[in-house]
Amino acid sequence: MRYTLHPLGDDAVLVELGKEISKETHQKVQSLTAFLEKYPPEWMIEYIPAYTTVTIFYNPFKAYQLSNGQLPFNFVCSLIKPLIEEMTENNMPEPEIVEIPVCYGGEFGPDLDFVAEHNGITPEEVIEIHSSGSYLVYMIGFAPGFPFIGGMSEQIAAPRRDTPRLKIPERTVGIAGMQTGIYPIETPGGWQLIGRTPVKLFRPTDDSPTLLKAGDQIKFKPISLEEYHHWEETEQ
Repeated sequence: MRYTLHPLGDDAVLVELGKEISKETHQKVQSLTAFLEKYPPEWMIEYIPAYTTVTIFYNPFKAYQLSNGQLPFNFVCSLIKPLIEEMTENNMPEPEIVEIPVCYGGEFGPDLDFVAEHNGITPEEVIEIHSSGSYLVYMIGFAPGFPFIGGMSEQIAAPRRDTPRLKIPERTVGIAGMQTGIYPIETPGGWQLIGRTPVKLFRPTDDSPTLLKAGDQIKFKPISLEEYHHWEETEQ
């Protein structure tokens, strides 16, 4: 398996597992994070997966104590290399399939008409295409629980807004380029907004504070405004 190791500050190693965003590279990222989750080294503090990399934060004092005088970075790298060589795709957990209900258009999706016009189709066709796809969560970032989701059809791709909005309501579904995503909290943003889900993505009081994680498969399900409000009440 090809990979490169880079220092990140004085307490982290950036493991680069590919140069391009792809399912193959994502599988390598998932394999490594699954291995670290199952067999966490005593010097490791945490790991952060991204599109093509995994950042491993370590305790430099612990690493130095265990290394018999080596530099912490060199010591950690010497242990990461055989770890990567040992891991296989068999380490990958089974992907979890998560259904996300979405009320499209109206006040929840003010840019739905723009996305349709930009692609020369109707708003109803945008909804049908968006909700019929099978998506992969590549990474969580930007805001707590924000999923960067790949696999969207180029038939509904749309550019970011020229001027970002200062406030986007939590749980709003958007499109930017070939990606779709969901704003888990109220935040500024420049994505084209097409709908909203009644399901909370950021749950800070739960054991797992985010509904989604890297590796999850997403299915969007269109729901009516009435269904949205009923669902939202059950989420309270």
